[in-house]
Amino acid sequence: MERSSPTILYVDDDEALVRLVQRGLSRRGYSVEGAATIEDGLARLGKGDIDVVALDHFLASGTGMEFLAAMAANPSRPPVVYVTASDEITVAVEALKAGAADYVPKVVGEDFLELLRRALDQALKVGRLQRERERAERETREALELAEARLDEMNHRVANSLSLVSAMVRMQASRMTDRAAVAALAQVEARIAAIGGVHRLLYTSGDVKSVDMHSYLTRLIGELDESSRRPGLSITAEIPHAVKVPTDKAVSIGVLVTELVTNAVKYAYPESGGEIRVRFRPVAEGKIELAVEDDGVGWNGAAPAKGTGIGSRLIAAMAMNLGTTVRYGDKPGCHVLIAFEI
Repeated sequence: MERSSPTILYVDDDEALVRLVQRGLSRRGYSVEGAATIEDGLARLGKGDIDVVALDHFLASGTGMEFLAAMAANPSRPPVVYVTASDEITVAVEALKAGAADYVPKVVGEDFLELLRRALDQALKVGRLQRERERAERETREALELAEARLDEMNHRVANSLSLVSAMVRMQASRMTDRAAVAALAQVEARIAAIGGVHRLLYTSGDVKSVDMHSYLTRLIGELDESSRRPGLSITAEIPHAVKVPTDKAVSIGVLVTELVTNAVKYAYPESGGEIRVRFRPVAEGKIELAVEDDGVGWNGAAPAKGTGIGSRLIAAMAMNLGTTVRYGDKPGCHVLIAFEI
């Protein structure tokens, strides 16, 4: 709270001048306390409740510049009006560089008191604005930290909820005998895992705005490889470190990888094993290319989709979310390329 009577600490070894300032400024609504040495001034300042400091250059125990240097370590220090002789402009400039809010030259009579009062008024306004800005910044920082903590908790809960849903789907599939239904539920479980993996990474990494794609995709592809359980079939990944993408894009990428790899597992090598390759790499500044390739029976995107076609629609929708489209290469097998900006 702002006090109705601002308190001035006047650091000057001229006791007569200090008393003159006390009398003159008390009539103008100030409370003035004096200190003759650097040590006394810093001790009084340490007790708090000082709104502004008027600081003389020449002191019995040193100079005002030393006092300014000692104040620099105090983040909540009050503003300083530096008092110099009328011909010490160089000293005044150095004081301003050292952190003083203003300076006042010593002149004879009431003019000095009026100049000092105006400088003190201005310094008080600057100090008040500075405190208000610091308070606003602190409140903004605290609000942001609270929001991030809540978002962490939300991601934790979402990941746990998706894990529960995935377990329920897996339980349902284990009770079914229809192979097509079991395969469809396995696909649903894989899609849930792709989205849940993003939320799991978000609350464990401490970064709620972006996802480390090496950690995310390596784990996701490992889970897809383990769940495929096909003799002779392998899924390899080429994913560089230190590539992060925004959270919303990571979800779309995860679903894309899940659909493309799952399709390759189901259709690329119907009679034998083979390799499925996933590449995720920067190709230009701010641009990423995702490629899923196999050397199997081949599909170029033009023929009718096998199965229900839901996977193809999901792939097109996720590509649209990334602001791009799906391209197919002309090599043997199936080569899917998706380039997008981050």
